[in-house]
Amino acid sequence: MLDNKKKAVIFMLISAFSFTLMQLFVKLTTEIPLYEKVAFRNSISLFIALCILIYYKKPLLPEKKNRKALFLRSIFGLLGVVFFFYAIDKLIMSDASMLNKLSPFFTTIFAAIFLKEKLNKYHFFILIAVFAGVLMIVKPKFDLSIVPAVICVFSAAFAGAAYTLLRFLKGEDTYTIIFAFSFISVLGLLPFVAFNFIVPNITQLFQLLMIGLFASFGQISITLSYKYAPASQVSIYNYLSVIFALIVGYLAFNEIPDFLSLLGSALVLSMAYLNYRLMN
Repeated sequence: MLDNKKKAVIFMLISAFSFTLMQLFVKLTTEIPLYEKVAFRNSISLFIALCILIYYKKPLLPEKKNRKALFLRSIFGLLGVVFFFYAIDKLIMSDASMLNKLSPFFTTIFAAIFLKEKLNKYHFFILIAVFAGVLMIVKPKFDLSIVPAVICVFSAAFAGAAYTLLRFLKGEDTYTIIFAFSFISVLGLLPFVAFNFIVPNITQLFQLLMIGLFASFGQISITLSYKYAPASQVSIYNYLSVIFALIVGYLAFNEIPDFLSLLGSALVLSMAYLNYRLMN
């Protein structure tokens, strides 16, 4: 029998691989508009969360005191997904995955600013090193070539803001949060989807379904992982999605990161591991 720690690690690895496969199908679905892809992703999450809530007879609506924070979490989460999907189309998979994994570091910054959580001297060192790693991946230039990378960093910032707001939602059911986020996202995207809707063919419909299913598998798996062990013990394994993205990107698109991207990714991953060790 597996103990809870091992179960948590397995679910985190499933989550990391699921989100990598989601990236793959986002990149493959080249003819479908950005907002339509995001809407499909969140529609399937909405349906799965709704089924789980009905089956377990849990509330669809959050507690009244949590609704404002949940609405803001949903808006920031939606912006994070839209920006990330845009970046996936423009960047190689491993770079997009690595930049998106900056969200925990943004969460640390936002929690220090808005929640007055204290940072020690090690956190400052880690954040400076992470910034250096990001510069290696982005490779700033005075032209438009860096726009996708910058947008991917913003996707991580929005995700970090969304995760910071989750601190206000303690006690709220996880699937109620997922349902609310998915519902608000789909509702908010409808005007954009209707304006430029493309009827998908069979192949594109399959790809869109895979985006939604793997996103949902990833979300459910990470939720189960945190159920079996504290985030501080297992969150580091989520960074393996960068390795998965590197492998899948090479096999599917023959993508090979340049030396600076690899060095920057190694630095960020090292800082993620150091932060993990400091928390345990």
